[in-house]
Amino acid sequence: DQVVQAMDDASPTKWHLAHTTWFFELFVLEPHLAGYERFDDRFHYCFNSYYEAAGPRHPRPKRGLLTRPSAEEVRQYRRHVDAGLERLVARQDELTEDVAALIELGINHEQQHQELILTDVLSLFAQNPLRPPYRDAPVSRAQSAGAAQSAPADSWPSFPGGIRTIGHDGEGFFYDNEGPQHSVLLRPFKLAARLVTNADWFAFMQDGGYATPGWWLSDGWATVQGRGWEAPGYWERGEHGTWQQMTLEGLQPVDPTGPVQHVSYYEADAFARWSGKRLPTEFEWEYAATSADAGSLTQLYGHVWQ
Repeated sequence: DQVVQAMDDASPTKWHLAHTTWFFELFVLEPHLAGYERFDDRFHYCFNSYYEAAGPRHPRPKRGLLTRPSAEEVRQYRRHVDAGLERLVARQDELTEDVAALIELGINHEQQHQELILTDVLSLFAQNPLRPPYRDAPVSRAQSAGAAQSAPADSWPSFPGGIRTIGHDGEGFFYDNEGPQHSVLLRPFKLAARLVTNADWFAFMQDGGYATPGWWLSDGWATVQGRGWEAPGYWERGEHGTWQQMTLEGLQPVDPTGPVQHVSYYEADAFARWSGKRLPTEFEWEYAATSADAGSLTQLYGHVWQ
């Protein structure tokens, strides 16, 4: 499971672990821990990602061909780098603010890859005819799936227009593409008080959503035709015309009250047009998510933002 690559845009679990380990070795330990020795010079080429300044790298679409080093060798690599980080942290005189910032960046980078592991495992297991589960379904799954859908479908909180501040304020950790703060002009707008549900999407599908070109951008319509889309990603037709959804808990019936998932921008845009609405802009969404005017919206969407 840890070696296979589901598609060009996914990576094997073993590669994720090795790459995040490589980040700490190259950017933290080698420049800042006196006497540190690389675990294996060959790993530098294997587990570089898109860091052009760090040199050449193994092609991304071929990461699944890296049957060596083994998963156990990667874990040994991880232990070696962890030990180096522990030595560095113990040397308080060498742990400058710059080094601490690099470690914090590495931790956040690793959290991204922890999320990617789950998305990549789902992509992999969805292509297995056994449809294996990654984990057991939580007991609270049924109760939590539709928890955010209690607001009426026609509830649309209003947000005033004006010049609004967008972007990170610079306090605490953030990625460089989240700043600096800047001003944008927003027109007054409304945002739905609940997420689009699977039941909403069923209605879109039943009304010819994937068969009506007028609701789609031209590129989107070409994609629908080229790829044969007829439902969100990971949806499968079951017996008697019912729909099932591949999840990390295996194949599950599509919950009508749950929020729709695994739709592309093209699909979301077509749904909005079918609904007689439009998608919010990035700036509208950020303002709605952070403003004091959010009101019940924050309460309803809070589980998503957390």
